[in-house]
Amino acid sequence: MIQLTPTAIGKVKEILGAQDPSPAGLRISVVGGGCSGFSYSMAFENAPGLLDKTYEFEGLKVFIDQASMLYLDGARVDYVESMEGSGFKFDNPQVKSTCGCGSSFSV
Repeated sequence: MIQLTPTAIGKVKEILGAQDPSPAGLRISVVGGGCSGFSYSMAFENAPGLLDKTYEFEGLKVFIDQASMLYLDGARVDYVESMEGSGFKFDNPQVKSTCGCGSSFSV
């Protein structure tokens, strides 16, 4: 199962609330590419896919496809703000290595 911190949930809900029309939820997925082979993707969706797993966090629906779930099981998503910038951070116990850019990984 994937986890979202309260900070990440709050930020997604804030961004979601600014959308018109309002999407049904957030899709989190793993896509091929990046320096190390895989990268994370987050996008709003109007409806879950037929084979998606749907999670709910404080009223926020999160959709994950079956293939991505293999790589995201046990992952934790946070939202961080620092002097260098702000954004969503994935802490994934399945990751074996990352690249210098910090946005792609290998398993």
